[in-house]
This record gives sequence, C-alpha cells and structure tokens, in this order.
Amino acid sequence: MFRFFETLVDPFPRGEAVAPPRRLVPFIMHYSRPVLPWLIVMATLTALISIIEISFVSFMGSLVDWLTKADRATFFQTHAWALAGMALLVVVGFPLIVLVQSLITHQTIFGNYPMIARWLTHRYILEQSMAFFQDEFAGRVSQKVMQTALAVRETVMKLMDVAVYVVTYFLGALFLLASADPLLMVPLVLWLFAYVGLMVYFVPRLRIVSMEQANARAEMTGRVVDSYTNIQTIKLFAHTRRELDYARDAMSGFMDTVYRQMRLVTWLTVGLHTTNALLLAGVGGLSVYAWHQSALSMGAIAVGIAIVLRLRGMSDWFLWEVASLFEEIGTVQDGMNTLAQPTAIKDRPDARELVVTRGEIRFEHVRFNYGRERGVIDDLSLVVKPGEKVGLVGRSGAGKSTLVNLLLRFYDAESGRILIDGQDITTVTQESLRRQIGMVTQDTSLLHRSIRDNIAYGRPEASEEEIRAAARMAHADVFIEDLTDPAGRRGYDAHVGERGVKLSGGQRQRIAIARALLKDAPILVLDEATSALDSEIEAAIQEQLYSLMKGKTVIAIAHRLSTIAVLDRLVVMDAGRIVETGTHAELLARGGLYAALWRRQSGGFLGVEADEESESAPA
Repeated sequence: MFRFFETLVDPFPRGEAVAPPRRLVPFIMHYSRPVLPWLIVMATLTALISIIEISFVSFMGSLVDWLTKADRATFFQTHAWALAGMALLVVVGFPLIVLVQSLITHQTIFGNYPMIARWLTHRYILEQSMAFFQDEFAGRVSQKVMQTALAVRETVMKLMDVAVYVVTYFLGALFLLASADPLLMVPLVLWLFAYVGLMVYFVPRLRIVSMEQANARAEMTGRVVDSYTNIQTIKLFAHTRRELDYARDAMSGFMDTVYRQMRLVTWLTVGLHTTNALLLAGVGGLSVYAWHQSALSMGAIAVGIAIVLRLRGMSDWFLWEVASLFEEIGTVQDGMNTLAQPTAIKDRPDARELVVTRGEIRFEHVRFNYGRERGVIDDLSLVVKPGEKVGLVGRSGAGKSTLVNLLLRFYDAESGRILIDGQDITTVTQESLRRQIGMVTQDTSLLHRSIRDNIAYGRPEASEEEIRAAARMAHADVFIEDLTDPAGRRGYDAHVGERGVKLSGGQRQRIAIARALLKDAPILVLDEATSALDSEIEAAIQEQLYSLMKGKTVIAIAHRLSTIAVLDRLVVMDAGRIVETGTHAELLARGGLYAALWRRQSGGFLGVEADEESESAPA
C-alpha cells in the first residue's frame, strides 16, 4: 500500500533542464506541476476532514439538547438512527478519510515534492557557466538548493492547509454561532479583526527578517564550508584564529537576525493570547447572559464554548503557520535570486555534435576581457594545424589560460570566432566539444570517489585493464596499490577525499594524466601538466605524454620552457596578443621576448632571476 502511493509521483522528472522563472509564483509552480493534482486531492480531503470535525461539534450540541429534554424510555427509539450514523462516521468513515489523506500527504507528496525541486535545480545548476561558480561559494549554492526545495514544499502545503482550515472552520463557526444566537457572532467578528490586525503588523516584519536570516544562514554555511575545503591552506599559514573570526562574523550576522525574529515572536505571542482570552470571555459571557434570558439552550452553549476553545487552539497554530509561511516565502525568494540566474553559456537550439576528423583549430580575431575595460585577449588570430604541437609562452596574465578557456567554451568570446575543423564551436553542443578535448591542468581537482572512478572519468566505459594501463603509463600505479582509506578500501578502490586531499600534488597530477591518457581525445590541452611532479617522475611521464601526442593536435602551456621547447611551434603572448611565433631555435635567434624569458630561467621556470644562460642551453 505504501509503495503504491510512493510511486504515484516520479521524484526525478525527465526532459531538458530549463531555467526556473524569476518571479515568485511561477518559480514555485515550476517545481509544483508534477504534484499539483495530488495537492488538489490533499486539499479536498483536508476540507472534508474539517467539515466532519465541525459536524462533530454541531452534533454534540444537539446531543446535549436531546439528553436534556428526552425521555429515557424512548430516547434510543427516537434518536437511534442519528446516533448509529454518527458512530459509523466517527469509527469508520473519518479514519478512512484520514488514512487516504495521510497516505497522499506523507507518501505521495512529502518526500517526492522537495526531491523534484532538488533534482530539477541540481540539473540546471550543473549547466551553469564557470563564471557562476567562480562568483559563488560551493557551500552557499548547495545550501540554497537544499533549503529552497524544502521551502517550496512548505510554502505550498502551508498555504493550502491555512486556506482550507480558515475557510472551513471560520465559516462553520459563524454558521453554528449564528444559528444559536446572532449576538454570539459579535465577539467572533471582533476577534477576527484583532487577529487580522496582528497578522498585518507582524507577518510582513517576520518575512523580512526571514529573508535576511536565510541569506545570513547561507553566508554562514558558505564560510564554514570554505574553511573545511581549504583546510590545508589554513593550517599552512597558521590562520585558524583568522578563520574563526571570519566564521564568527557570519555567525554573528545570523544571530542578529535570530534575535530580531524572536523579539517579534514574543510580542506576537502576547498579542495572540490576549485576543484569544477576550474571545473566550466575550462568547462565554454572552452565552451565560442569553441562557439567563432563556434565549439559548444548553446545547447551543456547549457548541459555542466548544467552537471558541477549538478556535483558540487553531488560532495559535494558524498564526504561526502564516508566520512560517512567510518565512518559507522569504527563503524561496532568497534562493530564487541565486538558483534562477540565467545560464551564461547555452547551446543553440539547433546545436549539433562536433565531428573532429583532422583536428585543426582556428582563432579568428578573438577578443575577450571578462567584462573589464582592457582586453585580456585582444584581436588574436592563430591557426593550429592538424596534428601540430603548439606551446603557449608568456608572462603570467598574458592570456594563455584564458585562450584555452575560450577553446573549451567555459566562456564565449566577445567578438571573433573559434573553429575546429571549420565548425564554429558556438554552433556545436558543449558536451560534444569537451568530449573531443583532453586536458590536464595545473590545479588538479579529483572527485571524492575511488581512484578507479577518477581515472575512468576520462572514459567511463573503459575496462579494468585499460584503467590500470593508463595508471601505469602515468606512473601512478607505484603508489595506488599502497593507498587505503578510513573505510578499509585499498588500491584502486580507495577514496581520495574531497578534491583529492588525501593525495599529494604530484599524485593528483599523475591521476589526472592517467585520466587524460584514458580519454585519448583527438585534441590535447596541457596547462602546466607536469608542474607538480619531481624531475625524475616528470622525465618518465614526458615520454608517455610525447607518445600520447602522436597524431593529436596539442596546445601546451608551461612556465618551465624546457618542457615545451621540443614542440613544433611556440607562440609567445603578451598582454593578450601574439608577439612572436616560431620554433625554439628560431625564437632564441630572434632575440625577442622569448629569448629574454629563456635567459631569465632558473631550473626552467619563468620569472625567476638567474645568472645569464647561454642561448644555446639544452632544452
């Protein structure tokens, strides 16, 4: 039975990931559509339950009057069918309706609803550009994904609960009190005005504080996660106290919103209980007066007092539900500001798969400046021939890594175009583009999964032998077999920790190289691929990299010029422009920027002053 109701809604909707709307109601509806029919059923059953509860109160009033006036000898003959009908409703009908309503609420909606929002949001966030993640804390984004999903569910369900109960109970109370004595409606109407006044004053203020609190909570979580993610850097620079102060600043901001919220809560609680006490006193006093004047029966008094007591309990619940509702709305609005941001890099509707037959790369008058006034890449044109191995050289900030990021379409060029085998990369799908490019970066980041999974990320369908062969070629097998993790997994099954923190920089680099070797893409990009390796390991891996380069188009970036001096051509960049191009020997003979950089090498690194070296120094 439970499984049937749990599978009425698919928590992982299929279809393309689309941007959620940036307005509140459409944003909520975006995640609510899969469960909307069941929300309507839930609301209908909730209304039915409320009507039955009101009928219980009315029946008890009638029962009091019957017992007051009836003859014991004929009581059951007179009222047997009414008593039996109510007993059947209480014992059988009501529990069955509650059962169905609870199954739909808790099995069909409660778990599936937020998971739908999480799934759709996560899929959309993964499509965001690199710039989006560079501008946000990872912890902050994940926090907003989780809390916004819950807030969407709570907003809708609280709104439906409140609307159903208010309409049913208040109208029912008015009807019952009016049928007993119209004068009893006066305290209820006055109470309603006071109650609405409390909501009008306090709820918007609680909503504002809640929005600030949601943002402060996300900021606090982001700072804490940022510290944990970069724990090695924190310990290396002995900045534990600095990080504590950094986190405490965010925590203090969060606590400020908590204090302001609780002050409002205290005044709201006092106001609520005061109005409820006045309602009880008003209805009770008028009921006694009407009874004294023989204008009200004992049953009507019982109904009136029962209704007031029920409203007292419900008013407390209702007010906090409304306050909580606006808190959830504040959380949704705060999350919407982050999660509904438009995707900067999108595939065209007619984007096709990239087909690489030769591997020619062509940059035509490319400009890009990250939104700054001065260009990082300034009117750059470059052709990399099929199978050519090109090294990019230049000082830090010359635009080398930016050029690679544009090739991978992490960013779109502001003007000009980039073509691979004559295909403009903006007209092909991003996934097909990146499948055709293997890359090893200087800052290697591994997934918190097994060594096997990290290597196989280059080609998930690879066999175990292919994975191990790639590890041997990258000289990673020498340390993999000795790895263990806290769960007792060993070797290729051992998990590497968040971002590969359990491995040294050189070990992470070798895993990344193994991953690129396994991918075996026709275009290879090396961005300081061996910078974290010692000279002995680098020399061994260079042989495998040179072997990997055969038949491929290669773009390599390295500050250690000796690692790229043997490439077919070197392209020297400065301030976003190409200033020199040629072979190592040709550039040295020219005596330009490359020659100056070569002379300043010490141990093969750029930017380190060294004794004057011979221009014919070995590569």
